[in-house]
Amino acid sequence: MARSPSMSPAFQIRSLVGPVYAPNFLYSAGAGLVLPVTPLLAKELGASVGAISLIITAGAIGGIMANVPAGVLSDRYGVRATMGYGLVATAVAAAAIALSGSLALLTVLLFVNMAAQAIFNVSRLAYVAAAVPVAQRGRAISLVGGTSRIGMFLGPAIGGSLGHAFGLHAAFIAQAVVTAVAAVLLFVLTEATPRPPSMPARGSSAYGRLGRTLVAHRREFLTVGAVAFAIVVMRQGRQILMPLWGDAIGLDVARIGFVLSLGAALDATLFYPVGVVMDRYGRKFAVIPSLLLLAASLVLVPFATTFPTFLLLGLLSGFGNGFGSGVVMTLGADLAPSEGAGEFIGVWRLVADVGSAVAPLGIGALAEVATLGASAVATGLVGVAGVFIMLFLVEETLHRATQATQPRGRP
Repeated sequence: MARSPSMSPAFQIRSLVGPVYAPNFLYSAGAGLVLPVTPLLAKELGASVGAISLIITAGAIGGIMANVPAGVLSDRYGVRATMGYGLVATAVAAAAIALSGSLALLTVLLFVNMAAQAIFNVSRLAYVAAAVPVAQRGRAISLVGGTSRIGMFLGPAIGGSLGHAFGLHAAFIAQAVVTAVAAVLLFVLTEATPRPPSMPARGSSAYGRLGRTLVAHRREFLTVGAVAFAIVVMRQGRQILMPLWGDAIGLDVARIGFVLSLGAALDATLFYPVGVVMDRYGRKFAVIPSLLLLAASLVLVPFATTFPTFLLLGLLSGFGNGFGSGVVMTLGADLAPSEGAGEFIGVWRLVADVGSAVAPLGIGALAEVATLGASAVATGLVGVAGVFIMLFLVEETLHRATQATQPRGRP
């Protein structure tokens, strides 16, 4: 009988420092560098507030549209190569943005930049899914989330300082440099790997394979995918609703920022303990508490009418988000098949990323026809639905993945 990945005794999580964690930290720091200056650069080039929103949305659409092609590329050329070229493309796009001088060019380049980032994100998860035994996957992927959080925490402050001191374009130059270093580390510290053994026949259509992936795994996408969708909707919802609600109850931006920072600090302390919980007890022991806590923090928004109650709400929200550190990636890695894992993960990322696009639109529309509080409650109820799906319709993916008889191929 083939050996299960969970039975592999030789794997050490520290072996991912070179191929995954170090490049991922630098990539995330680079993305964080440009986070505060992107809308300001668009404004500097003459965009109105409405146009800035459309330009940022164009970048998000680039990321969403690239998820599935990224999965196809990972299976065709190997995840190491796809990760590296995704980083290189991100660095080139960032350098081009630094040289751009028009809104039209900025919009196109942001689209390309986010698409390149999606290629790295999908192939990074495919790499971890292939390299890490099931019994250690929760911890390994939670560390991916942790290095991302640290990079995104450090990046905006540095990027804002660079933009203030040297001009807004300087942050994009810094992103290009940092991401290029990440690519060099990846190629130098990760040994070359052969063409994937599961590579489909040359005459096989990518669209045909994707269709078969959707049909073969339709239950997973409709059930576990719905849970991932709910998590992402609430994560996006809290980022929009918390600042708006703080403003609605009369708090100044300094106090709102203080609460959000405390929540983020609590969030950042939980990623490794959550990985241990997922590997020891199962993925549901992280997913369900995260869903419940995030849902509670949103449903309780209308009751937070003072600074102390808003502070408690922010801490509850940060704790809930921290308890879900890495869970969406871990579920996708557990469900990915041995053959065509990249294509599956591309579709998985697409399902999750649609949630990040739907949340702002739904929250804004409901707030317009009802109230901001009603919008928060409705977003929280999405999480309650996710709890019921996870409890009653989803098999524990740790057990399911452990029982697989086919070991994953080398990344």
